[in-house]
Amino acid sequence: MEIYSFIDPLCPDCWGLEPNIKKLHLEYGHTFRLRHLIGGNIQTFNSFKRKNEGIKTHADVAQRWERTASRSGMSCDGDLWYEDPMDTPYIAAIAIKAAELQGKLPGFRYLRKMRELLFIKKQNMTKEENLIQAARETGLDVDEFKKDLQSQAAVKALQCDLKISTEMEVEELPTLVFFNENIEEEGLKITGVYDYEVYVRILTEMLKTKPEPKPLPSLEEFMSLYQFVATKEVAVVYDLTCEEADAEMKKLALKQRVEKVPVKHGCFWRTINA
Repeated sequence: MEIYSFIDPLCPDCWGLEPNIKKLHLEYGHTFRLRHLIGGNIQTFNSFKRKNEGIKTHADVAQRWERTASRSGMSCDGDLWYEDPMDTPYIAAIAIKAAELQGKLPGFRYLRKMRELLFIKKQNMTKEENLIQAARETGLDVDEFKKDLQSQAAVKALQCDLKISTEMEVEELPTLVFFNENIEEEGLKITGVYDYEVYVRILTEMLKTKPEPKPLPSLEEFMSLYQFVATKEVAVVYDLTCEEADAEMKKLALKQRVEKVPVKHGCFWRTINA
């Protein structure tokens, strides 16, 4: 089956979905293919401001980021909106499509790196130099990325995403749409962020049988795979409280496998020598 994940790469609510996506991929990735699409419409990319959501100023956006970080456990630092407020999200969406031209996996990695630089390091990801730096840190072919950033191929890929988003009546982000192998059946759409068990129930419903989860990797293997993760992600993946996850990560830190990276809300952990 397929899961379409409609996102805005600079949206804190979409960032908050990351822990569930990680666990779903680890346990049930053998049952589905995940495809990230940019959701919304062209008007969405003209401004971050949403009058219908009460977001009229940069301060409003900053406050929304802070609330989202507190609720989701995935840190995002709203101070960016006071220090270096972002312009139209359009170029960031184009950058995602440019990265995907180098392959699906590099595209996934670029999206993650973009979000880390944005939400944790407060880098303005509507500036081309920061988008290029994200490509460099992801290990992309930077010269190719620069060309693709200005290419019609990236523009057309974004237009295709937005067309699909409109056809599927995706009005809020994040939205996941689950499709089974029967192309005549409509997909099942779920908007927002829910407890992990909700996604497992939907998978079971769409597959018409309860899938067998794969065993989770050891925590050390998990860190080797992802290299930079939030305490919240560890907690969700391993069914721990954030306090229990923090304690387990401290054990790895004592073994000099990881180092703690304090952030505004909670903390992240980085594999040493990654």
